[in-house]
Amino acid sequence: MNEPVKLAVVQAPPADSGAQAEERMYREIYDAIMEHRLPARTKLAEQSLGEIYKLARHGVRKVLNQLAADGLVDLEPNRGAFIASPSDKEAQDMFDLRYTLEQMVIEKAMAGAVDTKALRALVERERAAYMQGDRSLWIRLSADFHIELAKLSGNDLLVEMLRRLVSRTTLLISTTDAPGNQPCSFDEHLKVLQAMEQKDKAGALQEMAHHLQQCSCRTPQKSDKGFDLRAALGKPRPSK
Repeated sequence: MNEPVKLAVVQAPPADSGAQAEERMYREIYDAIMEHRLPARTKLAEQSLGEIYKLARHGVRKVLNQLAADGLVDLEPNRGAFIASPSDKEAQDMFDLRYTLEQMVIEKAMAGAVDTKALRALVERERAAYMQGDRSLWIRLSADFHIELAKLSGNDLLVEMLRRLVSRTTLLISTTDAPGNQPCSFDEHLKVLQAMEQKDKAGALQEMAHHLQQCSCRTPQKSDKGFDLRAALGKPRPSK
C-alpha cells in the first residue's frame, strides 16, 4: 500500500503578546508625537487604540499611564487622554528647572571619575540617525543623552525628575527647524562631554547652559488641523 501523503501544516505567525503589543503601541505613539503627526491636544481614544493594537482596555490604559508618567500625555478626569500641550509659561518653567537640575548633574558627575565612553557612543548614534534622516530615532537619542548623563550623578530621584522634564520639553522641538540649527544638537552634547573629559567643570556647566538656552528658544507648535488616528499611526483601515 502506498504511504499516506503527509501534508505540511503551515501555521500562521503568532500574534503579538500583550506585552509586545503594549511596547509597540508605546513606541509608535511616541514617534507620532515627536514627529508631530499627532498634534498637541489630540485625544487618544481608548476604544480606537484597543482596536488598532488588538489590546484590551486595561492594556491600553497601561500604555497611556506610561506615556503620562513620561510627560507626553495628559490624563484628564472624566475626559480621557490627550497629547500634552505645554503652555509657554510651563515651557519656560520646565527649562528653568532643567537648568538647575542639569547643572546639578554635572556637579555630581564630575565629583568623581567620569567615564564618558557610553555617552560618546550615544552621541555618534545620534549623529548617524540625523545624517540618515531618521528623525524619530534622532529625537529619541537626543533625549536619551540627557537621561544617561543624569545617571552619572548616581541620584535615582534626579534621573526620574529629568526623565519627565526631558520628555515633555522634547515635545517643543519644531519640525521646521533648519538643518544645522537643531535644539538638541549632537554637537552641543559633544561639547559638554569634551569639557567634562578635560575636567573643565566651568566649561561643562557653560556648554550645558548654552545648550538649554538654545532649546528654550523654541516655542510649542500649536496645530488646529484635523487628523486621522489610524493614518497618524501608520495603520490601514480594516477591510469591510
